[in-house]
Amino acid sequence: MEKLVSSWYKNKTLPQSYIFPPETRPGNLIVPTCKTILVIDLGSTVDQSRTRIVQQILKASQEYGFFQVINHGITEDLMDQSMDVFKEFFNMPAEDKAMLYSLDPESSCRLLTSSVNYAREKVHHWPDNLRHPCHPLEDCVKLWPQKP
Repeated sequence: MEKLVSSWYKNKTLPQSYIFPPETRPGNLIVPTCKTILVIDLGSTVDQSRTRIVQQILKASQEYGFFQVINHGITEDLMDQSMDVFKEFFNMPAEDKAMLYSLDPESSCRLLTSSVNYAREKVHHWPDNLRHPCHPLEDCVKLWPQKP
């Protein structure tokens, strides 16, 4: 599947359709700097209400665009296993991934590249995205890809 970046990025040069013209690239933007990354502690709910945590997440997202979450309850082992599955999926042959490729927003499990506006974009973005429902797990797992 030639649209999927994960299927060709190791074997060919970057197509022109993925290179933003210099006049549309970010220039000398004023980017706020900080000496530390904002940290949201989900384990400290004794001291903070849920509303306060949501406010912290919103503020960090608006002001910096990212933040670190600690005490979320997900083990490092589970995160490592998840990353291994992601890598395995995106390294599968294109024909295995192609059956999940869809621009249909109603599709419960779909793979797409760049954005849902791929056909209308002048310049494409890099990411391939696998989107599928996860909650509640017992209802959604049957919709997930069979490979890997």
